[in-house]
Amino acid sequence: MSHTLAPKISIIIAVYNGSKTIQQCIDSVWQQSYQNRELIIIDGGSKDATVEMLKANHEKISYWISEPDRGIYNAWNKGLAKANGEWICFLGADDFFCDNDALERMSVALQNVHSDVRLAYSRIMLFTVDGKQLFPVGEPWGKMKTLFKQGMCLPHQGVMHRRSLFEQNGDFDESFRIGGDYELMLRELKSAEAEFIPDIIAVAMRQGGLSSNPSSTIEAMRDIRRAQKMHGQNWPTLFWLAAMVRVYMRMLLWKFFGEKITRKLLDMGRRIKGVPPYWTET
Repeated sequence: MSHTLAPKISIIIAVYNGSKTIQQCIDSVWQQSYQNRELIIIDGGSKDATVEMLKANHEKISYWISEPDRGIYNAWNKGLAKANGEWICFLGADDFFCDNDALERMSVALQNVHSDVRLAYSRIMLFTVDGKQLFPVGEPWGKMKTLFKQGMCLPHQGVMHRRSLFEQNGDFDESFRIGGDYELMLRELKSAEAEFIPDIIAVAMRQGGLSSNPSSTIEAMRDIRRAQKMHGQNWPTLFWLAAMVRVYMRMLLWKFFGEKITRKLLDMGRRIKGVPPYWTET
């Protein structure tokens, strides 16, 4: 690969009280074979050992700051203001790159993405909190194009954002608590194309973050619907309504049968559909 053409990649991490996982996240970036990268970490004023860990790893970090913020999208916007990369990706403190050549392979693929395409993505691998590998998620754009307008179906940790996306469309909308990544991408993808990068699983995502917490699912669905209204979808689609029904069904099952039995029932349904178990694993 010609490194004169290799794009600079900015990795922006938002963290708050992430001392249990931030070291693995930092190390997974530092150990990348791809050198034309920068790591930016925005800490929201952690009360645990996170800040001490950032200080101890300062040589591995291009820029970091610790101060109170207004949520993850405010933190990511702070990171954007410092980013110099042609391509930018966003991780949580409990995410990490799957192997040391992930960015090298991704950079090769990004050089072949048409200049008109400003969002490119690969699959990501789901992990449990204690490090057990589950299964990959992410489907080709041809399959996801119509679905994306109906709900969040792209794995955001696997998305590379071209710098011009923000220059033309603006930053994350900080009025969202969970759905700001969907709204940002919907701004672009309601009329533009994304590109799926096959054969790469770059990022691992631990289950248990804000958007994967059952108590946050309703708010996430409402954020998605608000984003759709902002971009001209005045009425909910059957896809969104069906997803909302499933959320309330899970909540009812949880209430009547308890968490343990409900998780088993939900995974029984997944097995019937021929997909791997999830609920009993997380």
